[in-house]
Amino acid sequence: MQWDIFCRVIDNFGDIGVCWRLAADLGRRGHSVRLWVDDASALAWMAPGALEGRWPGVQVRKWADAQNPALLQTLPPADVWVEGFGCEIAIEFIAAHAANTETTGQNNSKIPVWINLEYLSAEPYVERCHALPSPVMQGPARGWTKHFYYPGFTPRTGGLLREADTLARQATFDATARATWLVNHGIAWQGQRLISLFCYEPAALPTLLQGFAASATPSLLLITPGRAQRAVQAALAPLGMPATGTGTLSLHTLPPLTQTAFDELLWACDLNLVRGEDSLVRAIWAGKPWLWHIYPQDDGAHADKLHALLDQMQAPASLRAAHVAWNGLPSTDLALPWGDLPLAEWSQTARRWRHTLLQMNDLATQLIGFVQKKR
Repeated sequence: MQWDIFCRVIDNFGDIGVCWRLAADLGRRGHSVRLWVDDASALAWMAPGALEGRWPGVQVRKWADAQNPALLQTLPPADVWVEGFGCEIAIEFIAAHAANTETTGQNNSKIPVWINLEYLSAEPYVERCHALPSPVMQGPARGWTKHFYYPGFTPRTGGLLREADTLARQATFDATARATWLVNHGIAWQGQRLISLFCYEPAALPTLLQGFAASATPSLLLITPGRAQRAVQAALAPLGMPATGTGTLSLHTLPPLTQTAFDELLWACDLNLVRGEDSLVRAIWAGKPWLWHIYPQDDGAHADKLHALLDQMQAPASLRAAHVAWNGLPSTDLALPWGDLPLAEWSQTARRWRHTLLQMNDLATQLIGFVQKKR
């Protein structure tokens, strides 16, 4: 099928990261995808070759071109429209397609299946709202129907993004491949516990750094660029800690990684500190212990979202307490032993939940099935 996926980049790369993974996955499955995006610059390092059209089945298009009626008339119509995270398709784009349909009747095969791809959440409303229709009441597409499509963690949701070769690639990433990967990425690993850091500005970061520096177990913290790196720099000065680390903690700053290399980073580490939506899903598939730094919201809604996720995965008390502290939420728990976290217990939880989620079809498979049924 021909897909049009629309993405507006708000911040932090999560929106373009998710939309690109979906587009690339569909392309690998033999579909044709046009990804309309208002800022594609992150793809230069996230998916090298994407902007040059070197990814099978995927074209990256400028958002402004979706407002050019003359250009749109030259493109084959799509079978599917996907609004990433509720971004609104340009009215010119909708009008150009509507003008090519013979009728606005819902059974017209020229009308695309219109999907509003929502944010990921484990909250109960996701199951209630998944796949619900929403009639379009005005504009050139009046009489058409959108459908809300929710990724999620249960069989009554749309599932999670997972490429068909994810498990096979991960299975080959053994101890030798891990050591080679670290060398190839300029990481001077000497057998320490490996921790990846991809975060916003967690309240507990200074305490975590101090805990690992004082631990009896040597650790190497691999810091992703951008906000995580700036957060570490801001935390180091008040602690009087050098940029290379101190005590049993060593620090290493990473360059921007491709999505493939980021997945491999998570496979290589013993603990993954992730943020947002895309990296959370990749940490789940890695099957290693992880802590999620959820995007903070002014109204505090992120707390309910975090606890819903922890409930869904049946997190043990220690993992729940660490998430609460890492996200700066109110807690009556005693100080956590950041340098000696119960990673063995967390690893069992991570592997168990990963096994459960692998019993579900992935997001792209479910989405394709949904579209075919609607068509």
